[in-house]
Order: sequence, then C-alpha cells, then structure tokens
Amino acid sequence: MPKIITIQEFRKNEAEILREIRNGAIFIYPADTIYGLGCDATNSRAVEKVRKAKQRDSKPYSVIAPSKEWIKKNCIVDSKQAKKWLNMLPGPFTLILKLKCHKCVAKNVTGNKALGIRIPDNWSAMIAKDLNCPIVTTSANLSGEAYMTSLDDLNEIIKDKVDLIIYEGEKRGRPSTVVNLTENKPAVVKR
Repeated sequence: MPKIITIQEFRKNEAEILREIRNGAIFIYPADTIYGLGCDATNSRAVEKVRKAKQRDSKPYSVIAPSKEWIKKNCIVDSKQAKKWLNMLPGPFTLILKLKCHKCVAKNVTGNKALGIRIPDNWSAMIAKDLNCPIVTTSANLSGEAYMTSLDDLNEIIKDKVDLIIYEGEKRGRPSTVVNLTENKPAVVKR
C-alpha cells in the first residue's frame, strides 16, 4: 500500500522523498493537467517498474526536464519553431525533440532518437529540478484506460505498484498537448 501525502508533507520531508526516488521509488504526482506516474528517468530499474505498473512494454516515455538549460544541453533546439515552443514552457505541452545526448535518460525510457519533454506549470516541476535529473512522466493509468484525475479513479493495479502518491485533490485537466518538433514543420499529435 503506497503512502499518500499532501504537498505540505512532501515539502516537509522532501530530502527523504528525493532520496527514495533516487533509489528507485515510483510515485504518482499532480501536474498542471492530470496525475502523472513517474520515477528517476536515469534509473533503468525504476523505469522498468513503471512499465510493469502501466502494463506498457516498449512505447517511449516522456520526461519532466529539470530545466530549460537541461533541455538545450541534451536535445536539439536549433530551429525557430523549437525555440518558440520551448519558450511556452512551463505549460501543458510535451515537446518531442531530437536527442543530442542519448545518455541523459535510461535506454528503456525512449527507444529512438527523440524524447518527449515537459515542464509542467505546477509545483511538481520542482521534483525534477531538485533531483537535478529528469523524471519519467506518463499518465497514472493502465495503458489505454482512463487517466487518473482523483484518488477515486486510481486503478488498483497501479496503486499496488507505486511507493508514494502526492495528492492535491481532483484535477480537471486533460493530458498535455504533444508537439512533434523532429521534422521541419511542427506537428500537433492527436491523443
């Protein structure tokens, strides 16, 4: 059974919780859209635990970046359009960018040469910032099922697999808008 905590409890025990995440804990957290399921994106064992919880074998995951500087260091952001979209972060967008540094995330996060990047407009973005590493961001649901907006609709299979839930009440958003910036012309991906 996971520990369910408030934002205030997270802040009070942040150092201990960040240590748990570095050591492989997977957790549910609020974003600016819906609830996400995450882990340290550099820890391949933790990423595998997220894959098992979601029952999702190979589809790539996106990450919450610790900063725009991290994005520029590890991804190709050289087009005018990519820079424009990057300036829209933090916000409800996932930007698909080509990778410069393939070692910035565990191999099992993304199976190709691109990475989905987010910086939510929510206090939870500080988790990646304070860890100084990206965290996996995927909706807190089984693949193909309805996403979590409150504890009432959290799938029991997911709940049994996570170590921690940071809860801030019901979310009324929708999943982030995905913008593919790997081609010459940006493309908004339908969800």
